Amino acid sequence: MAEIKYQPVPHDHDAFLKKARKRKGFQAAYQALAVEYAVANEMLAARARAGLTQEVVASRMGTTKSTVSRLESAGKHAPSLTSLKKYAEAVGCKIEFKLVPNR
Repeated sequence: MAEIKYQPVPHDHDAFLKKARKRKGFQAAYQALAVEYAVANEMLAARARAGLTQEVVASRMGTTKSTVSRLESAGKHAPSLTSLKKYAEAVGCKIEFKLVPNR
């Protein structure tokens, strides 16, 4: 089966955040999920660099597109380390992890 090249949908994240920050309670909710958003952004960036669709990543992971979609959704699902490893391998990456002391 031929792999489909990933063509991201244009999205201006900065404009989205500028508009969203005007909503009451947004900033606190966004900060509470900062780590989840960072992980999701890394995943999406890695998949985009690899030029892969969710369908291809799912096939490489041995799972479904909906599972990959959930993995890439910050705040809706906390992926396990095992799932993150499989995802990283599927997009041609490895995981680097470190704990940083609080300031």
